[in-house]
Amino acid sequence: MPRPRKRDYETLRRELIDAGGRLLAEEGPAALSTRRVAQATGTSTTAVYNLFGDKAGLVREMFLEGFDRLTAAFAAVPRTGDPAADLLALGDAYRANARDNPHLYELMFGRPVPEFRPDAEAGRRIQPTFDALIAACARCVEAGAFAPAEPYAIAVQLNAMAHGLASLELRGALGDVEEADAHWKRAYASLFKGLA
Repeated sequence: MPRPRKRDYETLRRELIDAGGRLLAEEGPAALSTRRVAQATGTSTTAVYNLFGDKAGLVREMFLEGFDRLTAAFAAVPRTGDPAADLLALGDAYRANARDNPHLYELMFGRPVPEFRPDAEAGRRIQPTFDALIAACARCVEAGAFAPAEPYAIAVQLNAMAHGLASLELRGALGDVEEADAHWKRAYASLFKGLA
C-alpha cells in the first residue's frame, strides 16, 4: 500500500485507533488484533503495521490518543477570573471527553491489555493533563477559594472523584443523563465545600 498523503494518513490513523478502541471496549483484549482492526476500517494489516509497527504499537498509540484528546479538551477550557469556575469547567471537559471517547477511556486509566504498560516517554506525554489540574487547584488555593493545602493533593482527590464518576457513568450506573448530571453536581459541591 503506498504511503497515504498527510491528510489521508491522519484520517486512517484516527480510524484505526478508534476501531481498535471499540474492539477492545466491546469485546475485550482477545478481540484486539491487527487483522480485526484492519477489517473494521476496510484497510489492510500492512497499513496497520506501516502506521504502528505492530499490535503493541497500536495499543500505545490508542493510549496516547486518548490523552491527546483529553489535553485538547482541557486546552479548550477558557481561563477566567474565577478559578473555582475554571476548575469545574475542567471537570466538565474531563467528563465530556470520557463520554465522547468511551472506547479509549478504560485503556487510558485501567489495564484492559495486561501486557501494555506506558513507557517513560508516554508518561511524559500524558503528564500535562494532570499538570493542568494541579495548576487549576493552585489557582483556587491562591485565590482563597480553597483553604491552604498542597495543590497536588487536591488534584489527586479531584482526579479520583472524576474518574470514579466517569467510570460509573460510562457503565450506566448513574442513570440517565439528568441523573448523572445531578450526581456530578452534588459530588463537586460537596468536595468544593470541604476544600473551602
